[in-house]
Amino acid sequence: MEDRLILMGVIGKPHGVHGQVRVHCYGEEPELLAEHVLADAKGRRFALEWAHDNVAWISEVSNSTKRRITDRDEAARLTNAELFLPRSVLPEVEEEEFYLADLIGLDALDESGKILGKVGNVLDYGAGASLELSPGGRLIPFTKACVPQVKIAEGYVVVNPPLEVDAKEAGE
Repeated sequence: MEDRLILMGVIGKPHGVHGQVRVHCYGEEPELLAEHVLADAKGRRFALEWAHDNVAWISEVSNSTKRRITDRDEAARLTNAELFLPRSVLPEVEEEEFYLADLIGLDALDESGKILGKVGNVLDYGAGASLELSPGGRLIPFTKACVPQVKIAEGYVVVNPPLEVDAKEAGE
């Protein structure tokens, strides 16, 4: 498996006047963000040091040096920066568990075994995850009813699109 970057958090608004920022973490282990150097979409590298709850000091990492951001305005310019980690640094999962990012690239089969496409992306806007199939962008809710089987090692998921999705695809 390639070592893709996994979105682990987003920098929020500044907290106070000395450069601290709020960080919205994705995942159950926010301490993981402080244990590794994170990258943003522009290739900048950052280190976090938790102050409390979801508030952290942030340092920009260049080569082997860290420069702590201590200015509110500089911290504000980082608002909405997404923070990524390589998949290889994430903890291993138990049997029958997986990261949603591990689904990307798997074949999507219907219940008869016919290939419907590949999982191109996993989207989650707060109401639950959906699998985006490519080509075409077809969205499948990531529920047990719509995705009854996930076989990471075998390289596929079985999808059972809800009637609304099938009707839309048929142009009804």
